[in-house]
Parts: sequence; C-alpha cells; structure tokens
Amino acid sequence: MRKILTASANKNVISTVKSACEMFSSFFSTDIFDKTGEIIRYIDYELPEIKVIDFTTESIDCDKILQNIADDTWLHYGGVIAVVNGHNQMVELEHRKNPNILAIHTVGDFQNHFTRILRILYQNQRFLFNRGMRDIIGGEEVGSFVFGNDPMDSLFYTNFLVNYLYNTNRISDDERFGLQMTFSELVTNALEHGNLEIDYDTKTDWLSKGGNMIKLIQHKAQDPRFAKRKIKITYNIGRTSSKFTIADEGKGFDWKASLEKSSGDYDMLHGRGISLSKSVVQSLTYNEKGNEVTFTIANLRNTSSAVPGKMSQFETIEYKDKEVVCREGENSNDLFFILSGRFAVYANKKLATVLTPNDLFIGEMAFLLNDRRTATILAVGNCRLIRIPKADFLLMIRKNPHYGIFLSKMLAQRLLRQTNQTMELKKQIGK
Repeated sequence: MRKILTASANKNVISTVKSACEMFSSFFSTDIFDKTGEIIRYIDYELPEIKVIDFTTESIDCDKILQNIADDTWLHYGGVIAVVNGHNQMVELEHRKNPNILAIHTVGDFQNHFTRILRILYQNQRFLFNRGMRDIIGGEEVGSFVFGNDPMDSLFYTNFLVNYLYNTNRISDDERFGLQMTFSELVTNALEHGNLEIDYDTKTDWLSKGGNMIKLIQHKAQDPRFAKRKIKITYNIGRTSSKFTIADEGKGFDWKASLEKSSGDYDMLHGRGISLSKSVVQSLTYNEKGNEVTFTIANLRNTSSAVPGKMSQFETIEYKDKEVVCREGENSNDLFFILSGRFAVYANKKLATVLTPNDLFIGEMAFLLNDRRTATILAVGNCRLIRIPKADFLLMIRKNPHYGIFLSKMLAQRLLRQTNQTMELKKQIGK
C-alpha cells in the first residue's frame, strides 16, 4: 500500500484525493494533515512517496515543508504535487525549479487531473521504488509514455523520469537539473513546434506582446487538425547508459536551421532549446523529418548520487583495491555509508555478495545484532566510505527517524533480492 500525504484543509482538494484513492484502493491510501509540524513529522516517519502540498491553505507553511524535503536527499524520492491559487502563483513556483515537484495545478485543474495522475502512478509502480531498488528490479527498464497536448502531462512525465534516474543512482544531484531542463525543452519543442505547429515567428510575436504560452497552447490544442496528436517518450534505462526518444505527430521542422539560429544568441525570448540540450546530454540526434529526437546519457557507475546532509560531517575513508574494511569475527560496530566503488562480502571465506552504493550501507548486521562482524569486507578497486560510529547513528535516528526506516527498508530489500535469487535457483534445479 502506497501512502499519499495530503497537506491541505481545502475540502475540494481533500475530496479529490480521497475519491481518486478509492478508485485504486488496493494500492493507494491517503493521510490528511493541515498543520505544518504534523506534516513534517509525517514525512520524516512515513516517507510518503507522493506528497500533495496545498498552497491555498494559509495555515500550512508550504515553503518550510519543501525546504525540509530539499534539505535531506533521502526525502527526494517520489515527488510533490503542488496545488496553487492561480496562474501567478504557478509561475512563481515554476521559477523556483524545484526538482522534487512533479506537477503544479490550480485547484480546478487538480480536481480534473489528479485521478489521471494516480492512474499513471498505478500503471508505473516500479518508478515509485525508493533508493536501493535498482539492482533488485533488474537494472534495465524499457518502455514508453504516450500523452496528449497538455503541458501539465509534459511536466509530470519528464519530472517523473528524471526523479527515477536520480533515486536509482544513475544521475548526480548536479546532473539532475540539467537533464530536467533538457527533457523540458525537447518535449516543449515536440508540443509547440511539432504537434501544434507553432512556428518560431508566431511564438516570438506572442511572447513579445506579453502573451501567455499556456493559453496559446490551449487554443491551438482545440484545433481539430491537432487535437488528437500525441507525444511519445520511449526510454531504455540501463546500467551504464540510458537512451531516450521523444517523438511527435507533427510535420517536423528544420531543426538544423533552428540550431544554427540559436547557437550564438542567448538574449532571445526562446529558441535555445536544442543547443542547450546538446551541452547536457550525449549524441543528441533528430530524424530527417524533425519530429523525433534521440539522446543518451552516461549513468553514474558505483557512485552515490547524493549524501544525506547529516552524514557529511563524518569521516570519509578511501580504500584501495583488496584493502580490508572489516574482518569476520572482529568486535566493531561502526556503520559505513557507501559513497563509491564495490565491496566484496566474504562469509566463511566464500564470496557471498558484492555491495555497491545502491545497497547504501555496510556493517548493518554488527550494528543491529551483536557488535561482531559477520563477514569480511574487501574493496574492489578504489572505493570510498563514510564511517559513522554506532552512538552517532543512534543519535541521528532519534533526531531523524526516517534514517532508521531507511536502514530497515534496505534490509527488507536485500531479503527480497535473496528470496528472488533462491526462487530462481529452485526453478533452475527443477528443470
């Protein structure tokens, strides 16, 4: 069961969430709060993957809640759906470029779209897994998203994908913003120039007169010629690299000319999307028609995408190839957060498993059980760990309960992986 936090006192918002959750009652439920302190405590204890934050409820300090999430990278997975009073507040929130926000809606739009968002989440449950699940779910994801000419869909799908890449340690915190910008620019091109055939001059004239692009898009989307056109994002998310294709159903456009026009002029109202995107991703290419663009990114390898702020104060230790982190049977109870590299785990002189940053920690068994190491850990290549004394980690858990929850989830995930491996072995033996 996935918990959805509803931070609101607005009856329309609350009833919308409740009704949507009832349609997917086997998978989603919601808890509702309208006091800032209670909301923050709920986020810390329950780690809800989807958080509906209502900016129309004046008694809730939404900025404080967003800051609480931003301050701790372990609260970033999933995402925030923000509900605002009107267009001006929407624009203000968009300009913050908060990477944790999946969608921004007015109350009316939220009522119209939230059930559809929940359906998207239900159909793509694997993307809601938190940190540490990358190796368990197989290391490769192949599929596609298809949606219409609604800019809200564009924002949701692109942020949804980028958050997943970040939470599975495929992109760093610095790369996260650049990739969101790239997706946004390219999907916007597919929507405006592709499906809706808004040419460069028309957009320039509209913006120069202070026009709202959302209104122009909505007007164009009602045209029978364009109304049924779709955008398709195809993804192949692998272990070492990830590939994405964005295709529209328009006539295409002269992307070569657009690239030449935008490459040297950074004072324009628009038109820089392709050149800026090429500076962020690898091998960005268009098909000849100009209605399909493909690009790849190099994934992080054996590196944590971000370190929780509370842990950065502790000692970082570097290990060389085959250097011992700890030995089986020794009395020690430090916990190690994996920054980079791979670590071989030997029990009774036999290789049991290999740990990477996706496993988060080393040494949790001695930490939790009897202060005696149950395995010998060797570095594979050059590696880095943060060493956290047991007393200090216990103190962090008291102040930040979700740290303990993460440790518990990690152990549950490892058990799941071992169970799946055992079941697969039984199938092979049965053959």
